[in-house]
Amino acid sequence: MQIQISTDKNVHGGDALLRRIEQELESALSRSADRITRLEVHLGDEIAARGAGVDRRCVLEARLAGHGAVSVTHHAGSVTDACHGAVRKLESVLETKFGRWYGHKGGDSLRHQEVQAGPVEAAGSH
Repeated sequence: MQIQISTDKNVHGGDALLRRIEQELESALSRSADRITRLEVHLGDEIAARGAGVDRRCVLEARLAGHGAVSVTHHAGSVTDACHGAVRKLESVLETKFGRWYGHKGGDSLRHQEVQAGPVEAAGSH
């Protein structure tokens, strides 16, 4: 999984910040890493619509092997919080997409599992 991080002119992306973001992404997306070819991170800020000051934004775009791309956006008061929120959103989106793509019909479901009698059922079946 290749990770590309870009920032706009108002966000200072120092080496420590970039390393921390890469580590969080690699850790959080380790289960899906073999299915992601490239991950683009866009950090920026924008003036909040309600006049509450500057709002930090993190956009994550994951290019998926054999499929299209998915992207999520999260806004927060700091770059770190925005990235953390975006990573959680991307995890959720990927879980849903991969579950649909690779959890084919006809696989094991609750109906196909054996039910073992519990203590109440075993005592009541004289």
